[in-house]
Amino acid sequence: MNQFNPELIEKNIQYTFQNKDLLRQAMSHSSYVNEIKIKGYENYERLEFLGDAVLELISSEFLFEQYKNMPEGKLTKLRASIVCEYTLSDVAKKLQYGDFVLLSKGEALTGGRNRNSILCDLFESVLGAIYLDGGMSPAKTYVHKFLLTDIENKQLFYDAKTTLQEMVQKGTTGVVSYELLEEKGPDHNKCFITGVSVDGIMLAKGEGSSKKNAEQMAAYQAILTLKQQNK
Repeated sequence: MNQFNPELIEKNIQYTFQNKDLLRQAMSHSSYVNEIKIKGYENYERLEFLGDAVLELISSEFLFEQYKNMPEGKLTKLRASIVCEYTLSDVAKKLQYGDFVLLSKGEALTGGRNRNSILCDLFESVLGAIYLDGGMSPAKTYVHKFLLTDIENKQLFYDAKTTLQEMVQKGTTGVVSYELLEEKGPDHNKCFITGVSVDGIMLAKGEGSSKKNAEQMAAYQAILTLKQQNK
C-alpha cells in the first residue's frame, strides 16, 4: 500500500513546496507510473538526473571551502565517499522516504521500500524537485542539513575495507577474508550477504545490492565492532 503524504514529507525535510506536483513526481517510481498508466504522469528519473548534478555542485563547493589545503585527488575521493549509495540511502531512510515512495504492487512486495538503490535515487530526485521549486538556496540547505554532516564517519564507510585491513595489521598479522554467505532475490534485484573474518573468526556480516557493497558493509560493521571492543 502506498502511503504518499506530502505534508509529512515536507515536515521531515523542512521545506514546503510551492508546486506539490514536483514532490509527487520525485516520489514516483517507474514501476508505479507504468502500473497506473496515466497519460502525462512522470516518474522520478528526470528529477534524479537533475538532482545528481546539483548534488555534485553543492558537495564540491562545500568541500572546496571546508578543506582549503586538500589536493584535488583527495577532494574527489572524499566527495565520492559522501555521495555514495550507502550514505544517500541512509539519509533517505532517516527521512522515511521508503514509507512515502509510490511503487507498483510488485515492487513493494519484493522489498522496494527498503532497497538502497531506490532510496538513493529518492534523495537525488527530491533534491532536483527542491531546486526546480525554490532554487539553489533551499537545495543547499537540504544537502547541508541532511548529508554534509558527520563527514568522518561517511568517509570511514567508503574506506571500510582498507581501514579494517590497517586496523588488523597494526596489532597482529591477522588475515582478513570475506565469504559470500547468501545470495537471494530475482536476477534484477539481487541481495548479497557477506561475512568478514579475521584469522578464521567471523567478526561481522554485511548486506548489499552487489558483492562489493556487501563486503564494504561487512567491513564497516567489523570496524564498529572492533572499536567497541577496544573502548
